Amino acid sequence: MATIFSRIAAGEIPCYKVAETDEYLAFLDINPLAKGHTLVIPKQETDYIFDLADDLLAGLVLFAKKVAAAIEQTVPCERIGIAVIGLEVPHAHIHLVPINSLHDLDFTKPRVKLTPDEYAHLAKEISEKV
Repeated sequence: MATIFSRIAAGEIPCYKVAETDEYLAFLDINPLAKGHTLVIPKQETDYIFDLADDLLAGLVLFAKKVAAAIEQTVPCERIGIAVIGLEVPHAHIHLVPINSLHDLDFTKPRVKLTPDEYAHLAKEISEKV
């Protein structure tokens, strides 16, 4: 059975898309730690990030770097934090989170709530800078 991320990449489930290539997709997390929290995935369904072929993993990180720069230009923050946890969805992915302190990458924190219009506007703003 396809993962939720594979279904998003296939267009079966809508998302707030930030950037896309033939191999990768970046979209806003719908349960974000911070405004601008973005997920970056390879379209190839692979559970564990370190099981990705070297070229696909390298491309994923380079794609995430471009997306991170666009987020940083859009959302005021000190840096873009990066996290790879890999337990919540069996599809390799990178979390890009605008941060101002070490504690901003605490996944036990309460999540930020945004309206659909806020998500759409934010995704458009970021995508214009990728």
